[in-house]
Amino acid sequence: MTEFVVMGLLPQISADLLPALSATDPDAAIAQSGWLITLYALGVVVGAPTIAASVAKYPRHRVMVALAAALTIGNALTFLLPSFELVAASRFLAGLPHGAYFGIGALVAADVLGPGKRAQGVAFVLTGLTIANVVGVPVGTFLGQQFGWRTAFALVAGIFALATVLIFFSVPAHAGDPGRTLRAELGVFRIGQVWLTLGIGAIGFGGFFAAYSYIASIVTEVAGSPEWAVPLVLIVMGLGMTIGNLVGGRLADIDLRRTILVGLAALVVVQVLLALTSAWIVSLAVFVFAVGFVSSVISPAIQTRLMDVAGDNQSIAAALNHSALNIGNATGAFLGGVVIAAGFGFVAPVWVGALLAASGLVLALVSFAVDARRRTAV
Repeated sequence: MTEFVVMGLLPQISADLLPALSATDPDAAIAQSGWLITLYALGVVVGAPTIAASVAKYPRHRVMVALAAALTIGNALTFLLPSFELVAASRFLAGLPHGAYFGIGALVAADVLGPGKRAQGVAFVLTGLTIANVVGVPVGTFLGQQFGWRTAFALVAGIFALATVLIFFSVPAHAGDPGRTLRAELGVFRIGQVWLTLGIGAIGFGGFFAAYSYIASIVTEVAGSPEWAVPLVLIVMGLGMTIGNLVGGRLADIDLRRTILVGLAALVVVQVLLALTSAWIVSLAVFVFAVGFVSSVISPAIQTRLMDVAGDNQSIAAALNHSALNIGNATGAFLGGVVIAAGFGFVAPVWVGALLAASGLVLALVSFAVDARRRTAV
């Protein structure tokens, strides 16, 4: 919720924090507010490897409590700070614990479910993200529209405070690896397949986020629907993400390679169809569901692939997946804002998304070709 609720409230945020620009050029104000998405994502990119590598030796259940508390504080700052610049800084700070939080949670879940069901364990944790898109993000968007966008972040901070308590009492004890050091964990960056897999996630998911970041404006400005339709469309996308995530975990355990390749190809297709039909609210809703479904089918597969190619560097590998996804988030939001500011309209980010997903597919083909060549050489 903390990551995605901004996307449904960009018009309200821009009007409040950038009133002068919003009055003269609303599209430019919305595009500039997209930096709040980008900065959160950059916080994840920076924080995920550094925090995960630094805490790999500590008990994972205790680390999750500390990270949840840090997320509480970061979102409380977004709620409280008065100016665009300070809110932007708070989004970066709130993003720092994100990747390590989800990465360590995924490791715990994968270990609990055991061999042969690791991807389903990853998917179980990621289901929290998708349920947030069914319930939390639409509710936060609605509250933000009715009572001011800060209300949404007050809710987010409250949920994180509750989550911190629940994690403390309910997540089972899970030892870290006392022998791991920051230097040892950073050795993951010497593995070529890690870089290729990170590229698949970053570029491929940039395609999803390019469209998702500006969904509120697509609903109101392109489809001509009222503002109250935005939370409903977000619910539709969240349902697609939730179902896709659960399906994707099972498919990845059956055939990880095919899940990634077919999933990225399908993401290209559904984004093209979304761009072509976004002027009609019914078709918009259908293909928004499809984009959410397909993107979430791929997600557990990419995280499992990253854990497979990372060797002993599991803590940092699990967190790096969220760095990759948030590089995609930052890239997609930024490029979407660029084409909007250039005057190409609110459908343009969807076309950018299709191109990014296609580029992710090319990287995936390269990654698996390298694997095949190595097996042949052996």
